[in-house]
Amino acid sequence: MENKIFQKYLGEKGLKLTKERTAVLKEVFSFHGHFDPEHLYLRIKASGSKASRASVYRTLSLLVESGLVEKVTRTEKGNIYEHIFGHTHHDHMVCDLCGSIIEFYSEKLENLQEEVCLSNAFDGRSHTLEIRGYCAGCKKIK
Repeated sequence: MENKIFQKYLGEKGLKLTKERTAVLKEVFSFHGHFDPEHLYLRIKASGSKASRASVYRTLSLLVESGLVEKVTRTEKGNIYEHIFGHTHHDHMVCDLCGSIIEFYSEKLENLQEEVCLSNAFDGRSHTLEIRGYCAGCKKIK
């Protein structure tokens, strides 16, 4: 399904679903979790598929634009992504020490955001919430 969505998106932009883009798309959706572009590139290379680093970065940008992938956070090493197609909405807590990412969902926070939008006559379509701090393990070390 994500293949058809991406192909349609590319077609609307006058682009084609190349072998390299297909390799990136396949690898992104082959696992669940957060990833950085370098890790994705190395997984593609290890699988025997061919896609350059540049193709990985360009395709990730297209996947974000298409709504299939989301940038989760930015670290000192670069951006962290996850595929979101077929997944329910969630937010993230990011540990500033070890970089671990904890996913969570809070109905109270979602309702509060809707109330804030309503009280400001704002039509909210999406949001990203990231809480930065220290995970339980790093809190003990710090």
